[in-house]
Amino acid sequence: MSFFKRNRASFILLFIAIIFIFLGVWREEFEVVFKKAVNICLECIGLG
Repeated sequence: MSFFKRNRASFILLFIAIIFIFLGVWREEFEVVFKKAVNICLECIGLG
């Protein structure tokens, strides 16, 4: 059995994940996610 046939589900999920990443960057959602991540980190460390 070929490598690609055995791991077909993994490749499909990887492809879908890449599509969602590109859609998020295209919609400029990375700024919102980054701001939330910074706020959470600052709250956990106690600097904020």
